[in-house]
Amino acid sequence: MALLEVHQLTKYFGGLKANDRISFALGKGELLGLIGPNGAGKTTLFNCISGLHPVSSGRIVFDGGDITPLKAHEVARRGLARTFQVYVSAGDLSVTENVMVGCFMRTRSRTRAQARTEAILEDLKLRELASHRVSELPVAAQKQVTMATALATDPKLLLLDEVAAGLNPSEIEDIMISIRHIHQDLGVSIILIEHVMELVMKISQRVIVLDYGQKIAEGHPAEIIGDSRVIKAYLGDRYVREHGGELQ
Repeated sequence: MALLEVHQLTKYFGGLKANDRISFALGKGELLGLIGPNGAGKTTLFNCISGLHPVSSGRIVFDGGDITPLKAHEVARRGLARTFQVYVSAGDLSVTENVMVGCFMRTRSRTRAQARTEAILEDLKLRELASHRVSELPVAAQKQVTMATALATDPKLLLLDEVAAGLNPSEIEDIMISIRHIHQDLGVSIILIEHVMELVMKISQRVIVLDYGQKIAEGHPAEIIGDSRVIKAYLGDRYVREHGGELQ
């Protein structure tokens, strides 16, 4: 059964068509990669699904209900959380306080929010950073905190927007471990926007490719890496030569 269904989603900004009749479905428990060149419409698609931008036309169904007209906070209450490319912490709050903000989506009790936060920080191996201000942390740690805050809203679906951007190989590996844990152990469905191909191709069960606002390909990572349209629009021949055999 599909957890998310996107039907012919189109989004205009003035005369610019950022998303052009995009359709796809995400199954419960699935991890889907969303890739494409800069300006392809990936983040705009996330913004429409999460309620930040109203769609120009089309329909979005989440967990059996039509969320197309809903605002972002209404979508979040349905169980859909997201991260952003640039994480801005809540002022000078600590890691614990930032994650607690997410917890207050489900409870008004500070005691319950505190307990839930402590469990999440322990789960994602962030407990040692609990008292640190997020704004003072390295980028890699901030990326982990933004996932923890989103996870605190108790989502059924998590939209991750470039959580590996700007990280070194060791930090990317740590992010990959966290994403796999959230997906496999905690049972959260995930859609992942990413330019770091060594991450997205390793952990995605299926990949969708956008170019100029249109979906140009969809399939298993091994199929995507051999698709001539994807090679021309995004991956390039060199990437395919160097990494194509890893997914066979």
